[in-house]
Amino acid sequence: MLRAYGPGCDGSTIDASRQLIPNNASWIDLEEPTREEEALVERCIGVEVPTQADITEIEPSSRLYRRGNALYMTISTLTGVTEDEPTTTPLAFVLTDNRLVTLRYQSPKPVRAFIEHARREPELVADATTALIRLLDAIIDRLADELESLGGMIEEISNHIFDKKIEARRIPAEKLTALLTRIGRGQTLLAKIRYSAVSVARMLNFLASSSRLHGKSMDDARIHVSSLIVDVTSLSEHATFQSDNLIFLLDASLGLISIEQNAAMKLFSWAAVVFLPPTLIAGIFGMNFHYFPELSLHYGYYISLVLMLASAILPYLYFRWRRWI
Repeated sequence: MLRAYGPGCDGSTIDASRQLIPNNASWIDLEEPTREEEALVERCIGVEVPTQADITEIEPSSRLYRRGNALYMTISTLTGVTEDEPTTTPLAFVLTDNRLVTLRYQSPKPVRAFIEHARREPELVADATTALIRLLDAIIDRLADELESLGGMIEEISNHIFDKKIEARRIPAEKLTALLTRIGRGQTLLAKIRYSAVSVARMLNFLASSSRLHGKSMDDARIHVSSLIVDVTSLSEHATFQSDNLIFLLDASLGLISIEQNAAMKLFSWAAVVFLPPTLIAGIFGMNFHYFPELSLHYGYYISLVLMLASAILPYLYFRWRRWI
């Protein structure tokens, strides 16, 4: 799918077999493009468009490079959060003197949101550099929103684990499984956010060091890029902080599991000690020997009951006195 944005361009889909890209288009968006659409864009901008295999490379030298007057840059964009399946997808940028080309095979939420903003506010895509910086700004804002939402979830989990009421900390097995799953999925989302933030930071540093932003007319753009570098660096540090919090909560959850298991084993242990002496006495008096001294006692049965009861009560009282139970 091929769309064009800029002065006089409303982002309508362009049929590569019948239409041409408007000359005043500052941003050309390729979403799951066909070879015909790629060829049209290449004729329009005068440089090659990277393939899907090119943008999936992870080494920086394959993601950030200059070829002629064009800058080729690829980042990993967070997607799938709304569907509860967070992942990253490559988003490629080709920046020429007067055109910005984006190449993607999925539709991350910040890109969709920026497209709507660009249709309402055409000045966001007045030129290629402005469109690039504003789009990166939208992507970084999305990462910040996800970190903020994740921070609320972490606080909720923390309040549940460290509830002041001890009884409230006792979690049934199914709820405990759900809690551990929630922590694990939160950690997965944080890993994707950090991965995306690192890739954006690398691209911003590459863009800031290029000659494209060193002209006098690019002062505002250069300042904006510098502020975005500070923002994404802060987000990476905050993501690391939240990751440490999640690891701490995971350890605390495992500690609660250990406490519950120890309490259960303690219960079985003192129960075994309490019922073992009566069992021993009952076993002795239940032996079927012919010459048994106590068989002729008139109150032997009652004496055995008293002995079994005393042998159960005395260990229990001793444990309570030592505060073991």
